Amino acid sequence: MFLDRDHSILAFNERVFDWAVRTDVPLLERLRYLCIVSSNLDEFFEVRAAAHITAAKKGETKGSYTTASFEALSAQVHNLVARQYALYNDALVPAFAQHGIRIVAHGDRSAEQRRWVHEHFVREVRPLLIPVGLDPAHPFPQVANKSLNFIVRLKGRDAFGRENEIAIVKVPRALPRLIRMPKKVAPDGALFVSLSSIVRAHLEDLFPGREVTEFSQFRVTRHSDLALDEEDVRNLRTALRQGLQHRHYGQAVRLEVSAGCSRFLSDFLLEQFDLPSAALYRVHGPVNLVRLTQLVDLVNDPKLLFLPWSSAWPRQLQPGVSIMDQLRQRDVLIHQPFESFDGLLAFLREAVNDPQVLVIKQTIYRTGSDSELMDLLSEAVRRGKEVMAVVELKARFDEEANINWAEALESIGAQVVYGVVGLKTHAKMLLVTRREGRQLRRYGHLSTGNYNVRTAKLYTDLSYLTADEETTADMDGVFNHLASQNRPPKLRKLMLAPFHLHRRMIEKIERVGLAASRGEDARIVAKMNALTDEALMRALILAGQRGARIDLIVRGACMLAAQVPGVTDNIRVRSVIGRFLEHTRVFYFRAGGEEDLYLSSADWMNRNMMRRVELAWPVTDATLRQQIIDECLVAYLCDDRDAWTLNAGGTYDRAAHPVDGRGAQNALMVRYGPRAALGREAPGVA
Repeated sequence: MFLDRDHSILAFNERVFDWAVRTDVPLLERLRYLCIVSSNLDEFFEVRAAAHITAAKKGETKGSYTTASFEALSAQVHNLVARQYALYNDALVPAFAQHGIRIVAHGDRSAEQRRWVHEHFVREVRPLLIPVGLDPAHPFPQVANKSLNFIVRLKGRDAFGRENEIAIVKVPRALPRLIRMPKKVAPDGALFVSLSSIVRAHLEDLFPGREVTEFSQFRVTRHSDLALDEEDVRNLRTALRQGLQHRHYGQAVRLEVSAGCSRFLSDFLLEQFDLPSAALYRVHGPVNLVRLTQLVDLVNDPKLLFLPWSSAWPRQLQPGVSIMDQLRQRDVLIHQPFESFDGLLAFLREAVNDPQVLVIKQTIYRTGSDSELMDLLSEAVRRGKEVMAVVELKARFDEEANINWAEALESIGAQVVYGVVGLKTHAKMLLVTRREGRQLRRYGHLSTGNYNVRTAKLYTDLSYLTADEETTADMDGVFNHLASQNRPPKLRKLMLAPFHLHRRMIEKIERVGLAASRGEDARIVAKMNALTDEALMRALILAGQRGARIDLIVRGACMLAAQVPGVTDNIRVRSVIGRFLEHTRVFYFRAGGEEDLYLSSADWMNRNMMRRVELAWPVTDATLRQQIIDECLVAYLCDDRDAWTLNAGGTYDRAAHPVDGRGAQNALMVRYGPRAALGREAPGVA
């Protein structure tokens, strides 16, 4: 009944990779897709691979992680990586050349270009390189996670007469990976030179008097998921900052080398990093495709990019009118990125500037290092308002930014708490308390996505603004729970993980199943980023077997096998990959004459239900509920361009009309923006 989670994650990346293959996608966007897949694979190895590597080295044959599971996973990744580089070399590079865009290899440079590259090397690169010859006094150096390095085999003797034949050259991260050659040496087109090519061409300059007989660029990926025993930590922030210093040197899980790397050098590196041979990836090109994203920015040719999308001001917010006045009349829904995140910023800005606003409380998960929203919270403190920020320090790969924000807010007098020991605070909520006459009134914001201005332009999310007394009272109760760590209050509208969100979702599914068994109308449509929780999947299977019709729109990993005869006949699963990353979580249940619709910060994963603070909330306004059904569920069930369907064999089939079909995101862009903005509208950032 259940598919393998790691293989499902890789299958998602196969779907993203497909957009890099498509010739109807603008050229620079195809490269961006390719880089996104590489970035996703980096994170996959950093988070998911260590257990597989450990099992393979121990020769495990039983349990969740075995030598066989590692080999199967490696085969799938090797296949995907080989196709990535084949696409890059055989399709993208020639296509770029047709537009006068080339990354010029050393052998293809003119004499004048070689002189310029040499001068650049001497001036900008050579002073930052430290070649290390290996001997008993110079052991193999610490190599940082995902950094660019060279291994060199030398002939001859060093200055002390010793034949130390192996040397390592570490390339600093501060150096740009692509450099555009000036017009004087590249008058025709946009010509670039890669940093690895510059270093490669001058390796012998780093070892005067020695002959370089073999060399290869290499890159090691390390396990990077921070693990802390929070019960034994006195100061979580201090412990995390110390842990970040060691993240770059965790267990090695993958080794990438040039395709021409000799067996001698690759075996030497595998031994140094204590890796099995299947963890070695020989690549025909740069060992870090992610860095090629820089080419998109350096070229920046509008003809090779999607036409820009400009988010509209939220339709339900009247410009120039107090947002809090409007919320007293009705709830407001903002559908990002089709509508602008500026609506939320305007709400917070109004609260900061309003002398009657006394308290602002907010959860902070991923805001980015440069955040207007955080600046507004700081301004609120300076204006004398009580500000409480629940900062999640353990937001993966955003730990440092969040630590910095926590310290900055604390330094000016904000009340900063770090959530609950052992849990991540993933719920997204903002609560404003205002004095109105003799009473206090609350205004709240709940969201399926992060308080991040950048990702608000790239991710589909729903923002929900409300002055509903029960909802905002529940929000205040949750904030107090997070600060005091007392038992959570009895909530009237919100569902809270890890306390009862999981159980309530299962109950909703079971109620639909019971309605189906009685011959009543029974329907579930759920949209999320991942589905991996076994209890929820078992409940869905049972409801489907009782006759409920179930549609699941799952962007990423889905472990529930669909359309399996006799098991999941009534369950359909689809994934939509579009220009924007699908991020909304919407859960619809119909049991007989009863309909429920919930928005949530949580995916249906065990970690979200049991190891995170998450929220789900009902949408009861009939107009808003129908809008969500139309835009987030029906549109995606009708998508026959950007959708993939999970078949009974556990693999995904492409949409029926991948070029000229009806894409849900396309339809929403038409609904929210001018038709002219859709000229070359193909799927984009995944």
